[in-house]
Amino acid sequence: MHIHAYEKLWLALSIVLILLLIGSVTYGAVGPGIAMVSDSGGQIDATALDEDDRFADPRVEQVGENSYEVYVVAFQYGFDPGTIDPIVVPENSEVTFYITSPDVIHGFEVVGTNANTMVVPGEVAEITVEANEPREYGIVCNEYCGAGHHDMEGTMEVVTEEEYAELTEGGEDA
Repeated sequence: MHIHAYEKLWLALSIVLILLLIGSVTYGAVGPGIAMVSDSGGQIDATALDEDDRFADPRVEQVGENSYEVYVVAFQYGFDPGTIDPIVVPENSEVTFYITSPDVIHGFEVVGTNANTMVVPGEVAEITVEANEPREYGIVCNEYCGAGHHDMEGTMEVVTEEEYAELTEGGEDA
């Protein structure tokens, strides 16, 4: 069997393109440090959030020198905290979000960060971000959750350490 020179060239180019595709998919899956959200947040009774210590009073809680935990309830059509009262954390801190929902599937994305997860009723999603410099981040629901989905948004404010100390003066959490 005789293979023409042009056929050899096209065959070689096809193999190279296939290898480039496999390489780019592999890099995209593991290269930038993207990982699937773990189920380490656990499960919860979505009909009884008021009985769970973490979500009965959604809040920002300091757990270390520069480490904060934020307990968020995503509901139709808002986030608590986030929608009415913004989530406020100081600059140069690590923020771990614990998010759940009592009603339907929602999304939770802090725009401009790596925080982007699906919020499933009965599940607790856990995701960590670095809040390095003072600025305001939008929080959006990126899973269709009903007629008011387009209005489901919130805010996370990263403030200076001095501003945060003023806000939490008297032992109150933000």
